[in-house]
Amino acid sequence: MPLYKRASYANEFAELKNEHITVKVFKRISGWGFAEIYTSKGKLMGVLDNFGELKLRDQDIPMRIEADGIAKDGDTLSFEVRSANAAERLKNTSFESWIGYPFKDSVLHGKYSLTLENDRLRIKTELYSDYNVYAEYLRLLWLYCGEAGYGTKKTDALLPGVDWAVGDEWSSGTDFFKEPWADRRIPHPNKVGSPVMALSYENDYISVEYSLDEPVTRWFNYNEYYAQPVFAAPNFIERQNNSLLGVMIPDVKTEDDENKPFAKPFEIHKGQRITFSADITLGKGTSVDALTGYVKRRGLPDPKPVYTPDEALTKIANAYNTNLYHEGEGFGYVQGHINSISKNPPAFLYRYVKEHEGEPLAEALKEKLGKIPEKPHGKPDVEALKKRGDTVMSWQREDGAFCFDPDGRHYAKDDFVVARSFIDPMAQSGDTALYLCTVPALELVKIYEATNDKKYFDAALKAFDFCMDMIRPEGGDYWETPLHAPNLLAAGQATNAFYYVYKNHGIERYREKAVFFLRSLLAFTHLRQPKNVPSLYNTKPCLCSSDWYFANWVRDFVQWEVLRCISEARSLGFCWSEIDPEIDWLKYIEGVTTAAYNWMGDSKKYNWRPHNIPSSLDRYENGEYDTCYSDTFNSVTGNTGGMFIHPSAIADCIYCFKDKK
Repeated sequence: MPLYKRASYANEFAELKNEHITVKVFKRISGWGFAEIYTSKGKLMGVLDNFGELKLRDQDIPMRIEADGIAKDGDTLSFEVRSANAAERLKNTSFESWIGYPFKDSVLHGKYSLTLENDRLRIKTELYSDYNVYAEYLRLLWLYCGEAGYGTKKTDALLPGVDWAVGDEWSSGTDFFKEPWADRRIPHPNKVGSPVMALSYENDYISVEYSLDEPVTRWFNYNEYYAQPVFAAPNFIERQNNSLLGVMIPDVKTEDDENKPFAKPFEIHKGQRITFSADITLGKGTSVDALTGYVKRRGLPDPKPVYTPDEALTKIANAYNTNLYHEGEGFGYVQGHINSISKNPPAFLYRYVKEHEGEPLAEALKEKLGKIPEKPHGKPDVEALKKRGDTVMSWQREDGAFCFDPDGRHYAKDDFVVARSFIDPMAQSGDTALYLCTVPALELVKIYEATNDKKYFDAALKAFDFCMDMIRPEGGDYWETPLHAPNLLAAGQATNAFYYVYKNHGIERYREKAVFFLRSLLAFTHLRQPKNVPSLYNTKPCLCSSDWYFANWVRDFVQWEVLRCISEARSLGFCWSEIDPEIDWLKYIEGVTTAAYNWMGDSKKYNWRPHNIPSSLDRYENGEYDTCYSDTFNSVTGNTGGMFIHPSAIADCIYCFKDKK
């Protein structure tokens, strides 16, 4: 007997089984099928409710895609399928005389197969239409996680680039957003980082892998339709005691069409082909492990830079020789009230000049650098460092944590002050998070190394150990975003801090934690290229909004945080490629660095707009910010905006991967 009780059962089932996964496929009274998916130890992880489901505009009852028969060939179950016919089902019932549905035959027919391969269940659908119809949706995969088992419980649930809920949090919840931005159940596909959805519970995960960028169907020269993820943990869409990982068409074409389970009707034409494939994978760990498994199997994509690294370096160096140089003042720019012009040259310029000696650009930069005296390097002031260490330790809680102090040391911007008085607090005083702990802990380690006073090291380890059970990086943008939102800066900084202590002080458990947080960066990184916007290797800073309303970091990319973390690792004496050899992190570094080439300002393109400093538009049009890179990049429109950032950060990261390669 199936455990799934939302389906009739016709006393027939078939089974696929190996050492990793067991799949039981059942026949309803109306036909095959639905399926239950188990771990090797018999834990029910999810239920496939159907082989597909079609909802027509002019018929209020959706039609499941089912099969009369079944064929087994080794580890593959195959089905000749058709969409249910309502008129046929109502024949010889009391409904027949007063409900007249227009179709006498099935609207769709085709083939459906399930293949077991190692830890994956491969699903393949090929359908053809027998009518010209308008459909509200065609569900291609509808997976209920926890159904007839652990219900709505989870360790975490992840839709990369969009949502990452832990514990009893709801996906699309208002923990880190206010409406309407909070609703992310059916997001614009450009916002999705990787074609993976995952949920974990008690060290087991189940994931769905599919294709976001290959069309599922198209007719003649009409619209193409792509696989559209549907994500709800718990399943608030259908208000069921499970979590939903689904894929449907049509896909969302504009932000106005987001989050509509019954979409604007789309055309399906007679003879039109619809193809779809996906993998359901089981494994050990959290949703990050599920995403990591996908990356290991597929490999990281090759970067698609618009310049070679050497061309980019020259372009950036030239900017510091022209629009970013101000005689007698130094290098930088003015944007609104922010004056970044400094007599401290970007460090990469010295290397660039040395490696291009004799070239006109290098010689011009050499002359400018020669006007700036180098600062002498003195010995560290041990007593001052001890005083600083004592101050840092005074902030620490007995359990090792460092806590949020919004009116004290964490008062860098007044965003959270405005938020708590105008809307809601983004955190409470005394809250703690990964970033708040690992930043001072790493500082204490460095103070210990300079002073040889072990009390600072012991205090640091206490903070690191406090973080060992954390699975979601949080707190990195505390100055303007909800403290506990998923955060890239926290992930990168924690990676560097844990690995630094492992490498220099031999604490093995910290190496494992460094690997975990390094892999969590994948949840914020777009490992795909949509058709209309250059998004490959763009990153989200966090999965939340700023100040509850003023920036949507699911829609908008930010690249400076990942570049800063890469540069910090280099300054600490290592490269991410040595931390986790199972993933090509050198390619990742190259990818996120070269992705920023697309963000570099070009007044001729005229695709940038300021946010809170509209007066800087004139300076942009005059070319003053050319080659600086923008703070934000819109994943839907492809436009850049916000503040400008020194391109030296890009140059520093270019040298990171060039040196290793």
